[in-house]
Amino acid sequence: MNMELAGRGKPSPDQSKRMIPQDHNGLAPSAVEIGLTAAIVAVLDNEPVALVVRSEPDSAGATDGLPFGPYEPLQHRTLEGGLRAWVREQTGLDLGYAEQLYTFADRGRHAEKDDTAPPVVSIGYLALIQARADLSSGIWRSWYHYFPWEDWRRGRPEIIAAEIEPRLKAWAEQQVNAPAAQRPVAPSERIRICFGLEGTSWDEEKVLERYELLYEAGLVEEAQRDGRPAAQEWNDLPRVGHPMHFDHRRILATAINRTRAKIKYRPVVFELMPIEFTLYELQKTVEAILGPHLHKQNFRRLVEGAGLVEPTGEMKTRTGGRPAKLFRFRREVLLERPAPGVRVSAPPSRAQ
Repeated sequence: MNMELAGRGKPSPDQSKRMIPQDHNGLAPSAVEIGLTAAIVAVLDNEPVALVVRSEPDSAGATDGLPFGPYEPLQHRTLEGGLRAWVREQTGLDLGYAEQLYTFADRGRHAEKDDTAPPVVSIGYLALIQARADLSSGIWRSWYHYFPWEDWRRGRPEIIAAEIEPRLKAWAEQQVNAPAAQRPVAPSERIRICFGLEGTSWDEEKVLERYELLYEAGLVEEAQRDGRPAAQEWNDLPRVGHPMHFDHRRILATAINRTRAKIKYRPVVFELMPIEFTLYELQKTVEAILGPHLHKQNFRRLVEGAGLVEPTGEMKTRTGGRPAKLFRFRREVLLERPAPGVRVSAPPSRAQ
């Protein structure tokens, strides 16, 4: 496989010609490359993971990226077909269900400081699967490796108070007369709402908004790599989560956002579970995805009361513990109501 093409999405001259729109005189007024990126997420050993492929470090030191490749109209009948082909080639994985996330077209967020390269329109996809070991390439890596401030399973992450909050507040003070201050919500308010500061509750679904705020303030290494002005104002910045190639951390943030929201109104969590599982295993999977710890008895009453699961009649013996009942997803619930999700409410998490 041509890893330069697969990993970085640089088309050959012939491919570039196919992607350049022609006017009636045969001229090429602009060139646009369509990139297809897959955020493939699973839960492995109670840890939410994403499938990443590794290559040489870029200027931000990023070695990890999501499976990615350009859309080639003469080879790919559909966009999704192209995505599946790249995933199969780069990881050996045949995707099941995948849904389109979002289209990203911001100039400069997919650049390598090459002004002659065509702008890239990235189309992100989300796939929820069970983690598999039989990959030809690629590794599973915790999504909290890239977003450590999102993991509230052991309480409020230290990185928020130690690194993020003081720098974001310093940045906001510099924005009083900047164009950003003229938005409906001022930077200081955006920080308070996104990161649950000054008595505001943490909203686990604001994953993308938090990452975008850090990028805008120049606190993530992608902003430095992309030449964002705010990033030039900082010296000796600590690493705020591990960077990814191109705009892949942004796409992964969107995937986490979608998964956290969708788990509450669709039974997508069961796509990440084996056919049979204990309620403890189900709770740990939901906690891994949402971030905060959940109350055990409340969670069990919610799941059983909603009719999402049914007992199999079998037991699972745990090392050093009592046998636990095995359950399975009760598929009839899909016919009984339109939104059979795990409607969990995380305990209020407020800044101290």
